Amino acid sequence: MVLGGSVFFSVVIPTYNRQPILAKCLKALERQNLAADSAIEDYEVVLVDDGSTDGTLEWLQDNAAEFPHVRSLLQNHQGPAAARNLGVEHAQGDTIIFIDSDLVVTENFLQAHADGLQQGQKNYGSDRVFTYGLVINTCNFADPTAEPYKITDFSAAYFATGNVAIARHWLEKAGLFDTRFQLYGWEDLELGVRLKQLGLKLIKCPAAVGYHWHPPFNLKQIPNLIEKEIQRGRMGVLFYQKHPIWEVRMMIQMTWLHRLLWGLLSLGGNLNERSLAPLLQWLIDQDKPQLALEIARIFLNWYNVQGVYSAYAQMQSADRVK
Repeated sequence: MVLGGSVFFSVVIPTYNRQPILAKCLKALERQNLAADSAIEDYEVVLVDDGSTDGTLEWLQDNAAEFPHVRSLLQNHQGPAAARNLGVEHAQGDTIIFIDSDLVVTENFLQAHADGLQQGQKNYGSDRVFTYGLVINTCNFADPTAEPYKITDFSAAYFATGNVAIARHWLEKAGLFDTRFQLYGWEDLELGVRLKQLGLKLIKCPAAVGYHWHPPFNLKQIPNLIEKEIQRGRMGVLFYQKHPIWEVRMMIQMTWLHRLLWGLLSLGGNLNERSLAPLLQWLIDQDKPQLALEIARIFLNWYNVQGVYSAYAQMQSADRVK
C-alpha cells in the first residue's frame, strides 16, 4: 500500500494435505465485503501447494469457477517457509497478507486489514507498519466462525503468519523467510526479528478475524504433537544461532526458568502422556477436549524444553569439533 493510496492485496496461503478445511478457507475469501470508498483496488489469493498427496490441486481445478481470485502454485514438499517465499515471488500485489490454509476469515477481513494499514501509516507517517489480526482457535468444522474468543486465544507474538498484512517491499528488504526452517516452528517469528530490526511497527487489528480450525483433541494425536514439540525445539536453536539474544532465548524457552517451571509442573517428566492418559480420556469423554489439550501442554512443553537443550548441546558439540 502506497502511503495514502490504493492497495492490491495478495493473500499468500501455503497448504499441505488440508483440502476439506482449505475449501472453507477459500470460500470465505471469495465472500469479502469491501466498503464503497475502500482503498482496496483488487485482491488475489496465491495458493502454494507444498506437495499435497490428498488431491488438493485436482479438487481446485475441478472447482476453479468457484474461486476466481485464486491462483495456484505447486512445489515439492519443502515446508511453509519455502512455500510462502514462492507465493511472494509470484504475487502481483504490493501488499501481502499471510494466512494458513486452516483459517476461515470473516467477510470484512480484507477491509479491516486495509483500514488498519491506512490508520497505522497515518499515525506514524510511514508505511513502516504491518497489521496483525485476531486468531480464534476452534474445532467446530461445521461452523468455525461461531466460536467465541477465549483467553487461550491471546497471542503476544510480534509477527506471526496466521493472520498478518505487510507491504511486500519490507518482506523483500528483510530477505523473506529462511528456508532452513524446514521442521515445525519459528520461521515466521525469526523473520519478525529482522522486521523489528528494520523498525517496523506492529498494528493490532482485532477486526480482521480468522478462525483457526483444528480437529478436536484425542489421544491418538499425542505422538504427532510430541514430535512437533521436539522439532520446535530443534528449530528454536537455529533461531537462537541466528539471533543470540535474550529475547529469543525467552521465546524458545531456553532459560533456567523454563526448565525449572516445566520440570516442576511435569514432576520431572513423571506427568506425561502415559500417566495422564486416563484423565485426558475422561475429559474428552466429558466433551472437554480443549481442557484436555491444555493439560497435555504440561508434558508437551516439557518435551519442547528437553528438545531445545538437546539440540543446543548437539550444536555446541559440533562447534567444538570444527
